[in-house]
Amino acid sequence: MISLGAKITRAVLKIYTYPYRKKHKSLSRSIKFSKKPYLPPKNYRYEVKNIDGTKIEILSPIEENNSLYAIVQFHGGGHTQAMNKMYRKVAERLCKSTGYPVYSIDYKTDSNLTYPSVHRECYAAYANLLDCLLKEKRIIAIGDSFGANLMLSTCLKLRDKKIQLPCALISISCYVDLAATGSSYKKNCYVDPLYSLTKRQNFERHENFIRRKTPYCGLTSPYDAYLSPAYAEYQNFPNMLLQCGDCETSESDSDMLYEKAIAANVKVKLTKYNGMWHDFQYLTPFLKESKRAWKEISEFIKQIALQ
Repeated sequence: MISLGAKITRAVLKIYTYPYRKKHKSLSRSIKFSKKPYLPPKNYRYEVKNIDGTKIEILSPIEENNSLYAIVQFHGGGHTQAMNKMYRKVAERLCKSTGYPVYSIDYKTDSNLTYPSVHRECYAAYANLLDCLLKEKRIIAIGDSFGANLMLSTCLKLRDKKIQLPCALISISCYVDLAATGSSYKKNCYVDPLYSLTKRQNFERHENFIRRKTPYCGLTSPYDAYLSPAYAEYQNFPNMLLQCGDCETSESDSDMLYEKAIAANVKVKLTKYNGMWHDFQYLTPFLKESKRAWKEISEFIKQIALQ
């Protein structure tokens, strides 16, 4: 049962995004975030390191608990949205709830980039973190939307190169099928408050817009497993927690990832939140559903630490 607050918020989002949805504009390309200097919460340390050309933002408690664990964040926003206030708030929430330092990969973004540019940079950044700052740590990785794609692609390459994987993965509203084949694009074509069609737009006539096939693919097939991890195999992967809203046009991406993980005998849990939208935990953390989702994430991390 969706809460009243979520119903109101969903309606407000549909009104706000209407001009973009009507013209089939990408939200990640259109919406700009504030670039004000970031001030960390009291009792937390914030650093920015440059590792082989990639910026890494680190948020950690001032009173270090010498934990064996660290969290690595692969932020979303496609290949056009850089690290911003929303993702720093996510890092704060993760750091406060676990006491673990959070390392956010601030990869380079540009509307003209094509595969494998961002994927290559994220893999290199993670591998470099393993070699220096995180050499002695057990890592929990989290990614949302396109960031979940980058996280999974990085882990596929790590596995194939026989490099140590994170001990657990958390996927939020993953965007892992760049061919956009899922049935949820039609199922949710009018209810998704961020990416749906307007009421007067016929699905059959506008299907190619709602499936959001990104130019980032360039000349690479959208069925390539490193570009679209929905088509990969997941043998020998760590425990996974998947979350999404059941109103997302890309809801099917989480289904595809879940089915692939099950087929590979990976311990995986998929939780769908009724009436919710893409990245609702990040965009609207004040809602009851978002608080429940964050509680699930925190409990998942705690369970990993007990193993």
